Amino acid sequence: MAKHIWTDAERDELRRLAALGYKGSDIAESLGLGINAIHTQATRLGVKLTPILGAPISDEAWALERQQLNDTVRELRSELASIRRETLDAKSIRRSILGLSETSPDIPKWILRSGKAGRAGTPVLPISDAHWGEVTSLAETNNINEYNMVIGQKRIRWIVEKAISICFEHTVNPQYDGIVVPVLGDMVSGDIHEELTITNEVPVMPAMLDLFGVLIWAFEQLADRFGRVFVPWVPGNHGRNTIRPTFKGRHFRNFDWLLGCLLERHFKADKRVQFYIAPNGTDVYFTVAGHRFLGTHGDQLGVKGGDGIIGVLGPIARGEIKIANQVRKMGQDFDTLLMAHFHQSLKLADNRVISNGCINGWSEHARLAIRAVPSPPKQNLFFVHPDYGITNLWEVFADKAKIGRKVDWVSWPKG
Repeated sequence: MAKHIWTDAERDELRRLAALGYKGSDIAESLGLGINAIHTQATRLGVKLTPILGAPISDEAWALERQQLNDTVRELRSELASIRRETLDAKSIRRSILGLSETSPDIPKWILRSGKAGRAGTPVLPISDAHWGEVTSLAETNNINEYNMVIGQKRIRWIVEKAISICFEHTVNPQYDGIVVPVLGDMVSGDIHEELTITNEVPVMPAMLDLFGVLIWAFEQLADRFGRVFVPWVPGNHGRNTIRPTFKGRHFRNFDWLLGCLLERHFKADKRVQFYIAPNGTDVYFTVAGHRFLGTHGDQLGVKGGDGIIGVLGPIARGEIKIANQVRKMGQDFDTLLMAHFHQSLKLADNRVISNGCINGWSEHARLAIRAVPSPPKQNLFFVHPDYGITNLWEVFADKAKIGRKVDWVSWPKG
């Protein structure tokens, strides 16, 4: 065995520990050396080792030890304060501030076993991209689309009533265990662009509170007809309160997340409506009648691209491959990626991806920035059957307007 070569730092540490009254075996353990090496080096340095545990310590040694302990206590207190701040972000906001459980509840059992053979299956109505507070000008969209909060209220009412009509008046054997309503983000317009800050109808918080009341009505209507409503929830990118996207604690800086928590608290006593807010702030996993979904907004597919010509097919297809490869390694594979963000309703082969439409509709940005083809505001509605998976995908149009014609708001549902 090679002889140990002592360093100056090791010698200094030996002297320090000996002065504090530590015995040879303790010093040997601290330095990772044998007891014989410690005794030999102590003899050479003229250092006297404490022969027994608990030997008296000099006043100078005790003062030094006390100072070191005080320093350690201060460091630990600082670390504890930091941990408490992180815990406040991660859990205590729900518990202490919102009065909710620290984590979202488990997926209800009726979702897992729903959709008995012979029935249409379990209806799934994704809601996304309301951009509440945004104003779209009829003049700047060639009389194709106009949008504000009043129009948004009418569109959400129309979507809910039309979805109920499809499920109960246009479906054979309309018996359901409940309805799944994934909320996929960008529910508020936000102030992420200077243009939006200037042109939004109201600031983000009044917009969120107005939408809060509208969604209460929507979930109550669905609960009255379907008996039970399950709401997986993820935030989008428009609701963030930072100019640039963030990745650490993304959801705690997003008004979409706050809106979901407020709604969960509102329906806390109503067992018909259950929320499942994404635990990691980005993705939410849930299973309907054996079919596995990954719900995400869509701004974090890990890809770029898409324009007014190829549309969103390219980035969505590439993004699905990247996400599937990533989550498979994490043991969280899925059958369908359910997303929004691109404001286009489409599905890929074998239902690997279903992309939702939007509520705010074709905008000045779509017309001028990417020259996208005009498309009416709409949301998807589909059914999940235990034997056949996803069936009967409907596009629920959010108004009665036709592309190229001025909207006649007088013909809309009143209220």
